[in-house]
Amino acid sequence: MSDFSNALSLSASGMKAQAMRLRYVSENIANTDTPGFHRKTTAFQEVVDGGVETGRVQLGPVQLDQRELAQVYDPGHPMADENGYYDGSNVDLVVEIADAREAQRSYEANLKMFDQARQMSSSLLDLLRR
Repeated sequence: MSDFSNALSLSASGMKAQAMRLRYVSENIANTDTPGFHRKTTAFQEVVDGGVETGRVQLGPVQLDQRELAQVYDPGHPMADENGYYDGSNVDLVVEIADAREAQRSYEANLKMFDQARQMSSSLLDLLRR
């Protein structure tokens, strides 16, 4: 594989991984008020092809955050116990917004790298045609 196509592959894998990460962040935000919802987390891992590290990344398996669920006091809620509490979610909006911003910035950086590699490849082809 040429260096240009390798650079395109690396940046494309980064964009795909960040897009999936952003999907999980948006699911977490959407379920902030869902009783009993555990925040979804994931980590990046390097793609290995035939025992060789490729440099590409992908998301690992999704895991549920095992922190304690927030106890919400609402005696009128159908899920409330005899003391008036029910399990809320363990999603922290500040953390989710920070994760979303980080995923967005990483996606943009990979997009710039992809665009640069594409432009360099195109310029090289133009030079070879002359």
